[in-house]
Amino acid sequence: MSDLLLRNIRPYAAEACDLLIRGGRIAGIGRFEPEPGMPVEDGGGAIAIPGLIDAHTHLDKTTWGMPWHVNNRRAVLRERIDFERENRTAIGIDPHRQSMRHAIGLAAHGATHIRSHVDIDPTHGLSLVDGVMETREKLAGIIDIEIVAFPQSGVMVMPGTVELLDAALAQGCEVLGGIDPCGIDRDPKGQLDALFALAVKHRKPIDIHLHEAGDLGAFTMELIFERIRANGMQGQVAISHAFALGMNDHLRTGQLIERIAELDIAILTTGAPSATVPSIMRLKQAGVRVGAGCDGIRDTWGPWGQPDMLDRARVVGMKNGLRQDHELEHVLHVVSQGGADVMRLEGYGLRQGDRADLTLLAGETLAHAVVEVAPRPLVVKGGRVTARQGRAVVDMP
Repeated sequence: MSDLLLRNIRPYAAEACDLLIRGGRIAGIGRFEPEPGMPVEDGGGAIAIPGLIDAHTHLDKTTWGMPWHVNNRRAVLRERIDFERENRTAIGIDPHRQSMRHAIGLAAHGATHIRSHVDIDPTHGLSLVDGVMETREKLAGIIDIEIVAFPQSGVMVMPGTVELLDAALAQGCEVLGGIDPCGIDRDPKGQLDALFALAVKHRKPIDIHLHEAGDLGAFTMELIFERIRANGMQGQVAISHAFALGMNDHLRTGQLIERIAELDIAILTTGAPSATVPSIMRLKQAGVRVGAGCDGIRDTWGPWGQPDMLDRARVVGMKNGLRQDHELEHVLHVVSQGGADVMRLEGYGLRQGDRADLTLLAGETLAHAVVEVAPRPLVVKGGRVTARQGRAVVDMP
């Protein structure tokens, strides 16, 4: 943690002012003279917001910085999962090196927090978690990483996975993951009962990938609702992707959203261009916590994506058909405060006493900052500068 005087910034695009930081926290907002020996940075009139948050990504998967991976496989979920599990070691995807590259890229572009799903399966055991945990330790003070113990290949169809998830939570993973209880495991009761039992045992929240669309996804959501009530886990469950909320049935979707709001379930979206996605504006109206993430970037699944949450904000905005300035401001909220709300981050914001985790943005207004393709002028984590003009203070391995 550090002291810093950040001059000439515009919090949330308001009037220009200074930000005084002491001990890694915001000590004052106004006009200040630098104290003896205190570092000073000139924000140049840039917009200041709290740090961007990637609340749904896969640090262990990217091929960023490696030789180009030739993808000649069908876009079938099960096939992509199996190929990656069986070939990632031969391809050379080292979980520590690659997660360092991904996380440093996010930090360079203004992110201060990450929630990463990390694959756990009988083939690799906890080795991928170990790699990302090493990255978390090495990037302490640059970016915070929360790890989800993620059964990418399934739970019931992969004997031994429940025991590995149990061990991962005991080892320090903060969140328990799940995936398509019907589509992957074909045993929704078995998977969900096992996951909720582990979550209760370890007192951990749950974040479930739900690619299942339409009525199948709605059915799975209803099973999740039942278990949240039965286990008293209101406010402790997130559903990622939630493609079923994009189905063309306004009434049915509205009923699901009502239950989601009632049970305080968080929704995490990536704005997936090839799928139906939940409406972030409709979820906002219902008071649902919504965050976003860049998901997998340039991996064996596909060549797309950037380690940049403003790039993802543009994807989410376009997929949702958003154009008005107040809508674009909400997209920015989703990739910042929304992620903090999902992850239950304390001291997140630009108020006195908040943690000095922030990023500067180019643009005249918040809406302009979302659509403007430009590097982040400055990124600060705990009062220390961690990136300038799109380049982190630490190099990628």
